[in-house]
Amino acid sequence: MKNMITGDKTWIFEYYPETKRQSKEWHTSASPRPRKARMSKLKIKSMLICFFDSQGVVHTEFMPQGQTVNQFYYHEILERLRKRVVCVRPSIANNWMLHHDNAPCHMVISVIKFLAKKGIPVVPQPPYSLDLSRCEFFLFPELKFDLKGRHFQTVENIETAVTDQLKVITVSDFQRCYKEWEQHLWRCVASEGNYFEGDKLDL
Repeated sequence: MKNMITGDKTWIFEYYPETKRQSKEWHTSASPRPRKARMSKLKIKSMLICFFDSQGVVHTEFMPQGQTVNQFYYHEILERLRKRVVCVRPSIANNWMLHHDNAPCHMVISVIKFLAKKGIPVVPQPPYSLDLSRCEFFLFPELKFDLKGRHFQTVENIETAVTDQLKVITVSDFQRCYKEWEQHLWRCVASEGNYFEGDKLDL
């Protein structure tokens, strides 16, 4: 597990409304009923691309405005990730594994050949085990929760806030994430990759 690096991408918007718990206020029985604004489509947004391991963030970047993540751009991302691993994780630079989901740009032949050429094994992602995506079940929810209730007027402000917030997530948080991930992986192995509901699968 210590040699596994996982990553994904997500949109970060200029505003996320607070949760009900975050927006709680004290009122008397005579107070007017509070109203909560609905979230409309927001034009100011930035796509975060992030890779991390059990020790923390390894590589982050923000996709240029107007760019799409196709096979060619993802190839460039992986090359930057590979160079970043050499700089920040030298102990595993020649022996690390990549985990990403089954998005089309991840599964094209050119990307598969690139990873094989560079000697980077890919950890399989079963199609019905979405809980194995640590970005979707740990990093991105953790990040976006702390951005709720804050307004960002520009893309630059969004990216600065996200960068600062990523630094707040501790090594112990990432290690806890990996321990949970290991448990989920064992469940997936025990079920032979089949879909199951709940946490009662006997190992």
